Amino acid sequence: MAEASIEKTQILQKYLELDQRGRIIAEYVWIDGTGNLRSKGRTLKKRITSIDQLPEWNFDGSSTNQAPGHDSDIYLKPVAYYPDPFRRGDNIVVLAACYNNDGTPNKFNHRHEAAKLFAAHKDEEIWFGLEQEYTLFDMYDDVYGWPKGGYPAPQGPYYCGVGAGKVYARDMIEAHYRACLYAGLEISGINAEVMPSQWEFQVGPCTGIDMGDQLWMARYFLHRVAEEFGIKISFHPKPLKGDWNGAGCHTNVSTKEMRQPGGMKYIEQAIEKLSKRHAEHIKLYGSDNDMRLTGRHETASMTAFSSGVANRGSSIRIPRSVAKEGYGYFEDRRPASNIDPYLVTGIMCETVCGAIDNADMTKEFERESS
Repeated sequence: MAEASIEKTQILQKYLELDQRGRIIAEYVWIDGTGNLRSKGRTLKKRITSIDQLPEWNFDGSSTNQAPGHDSDIYLKPVAYYPDPFRRGDNIVVLAACYNNDGTPNKFNHRHEAAKLFAAHKDEEIWFGLEQEYTLFDMYDDVYGWPKGGYPAPQGPYYCGVGAGKVYARDMIEAHYRACLYAGLEISGINAEVMPSQWEFQVGPCTGIDMGDQLWMARYFLHRVAEEFGIKISFHPKPLKGDWNGAGCHTNVSTKEMRQPGGMKYIEQAIEKLSKRHAEHIKLYGSDNDMRLTGRHETASMTAFSSGVANRGSSIRIPRSVAKEGYGYFEDRRPASNIDPYLVTGIMCETVCGAIDNADMTKEFERESS
């Protein structure tokens, strides 16, 4: 299956080298009503140099769980664009936000609400770094590289592993890394995770709304690269039952005050605020997260808030280096791998920096089921 995919990619290459006669292809990417990504391409007559030059577009929302059949048009408003690592040249990938035909944000467009919070707290200069974990499956929904009908050796040698039998699909992982770098994303690293065929990439630091934009685009590139290798990507927080680590999206956070000498005081204040809104945050921290947050496998309890220095079993971890220097950032270890980053970064800004009158991330999340 994977060999056939690679062979077709090689055939495609001669067509990718053809002259586009001054026109470019823009691939519009959006988040659908199930938390997955969709995309479609269009031809533009000239090279794009600013977001304002990109036209709005539309699609059939009844086919993506975003609108009823009798009123199905959903509009795509470009919010960011990046060099296309697949088509290359002047071709681009466009991240678009979804709006209803009356101009209101579609109920699965959480970017709109989060952006209001970041605009209100612009002076705080809130930075995020997200650690995206995920699991690889083959085309038959078996964990990639695992023995058919069986299991590999217990966890231990796989985290940051080197060598055959310890890591799987490193070629695909490397391809994704290069695609993100080519597109200009702030991808800061990769590593094999504790469970075999589980990997992680990190994006950040990014400021405000840019964090959600870049994580969604990195996920899009991951799926696209995986297509060519015949590999499926799972962001489920506990794809396998038993004595195997789950998958999270640990969220690193700092404000301008936290990053300056004496910033530990502001980190501690933020943790105190977070402790009082544990339930609200958990609600927005991904589906099936109860399967992962069990107090085992480097996780905290789903129901009890905790914090500590260098403690990977706590809700909030302060890195030892930060505690020693007295300033820096903290890590929220509760978010699951399948989060919507706009919800997580939005409620983090709301809790740490302060609520505003015209935005409420909890109500924003509840719009999905309205």
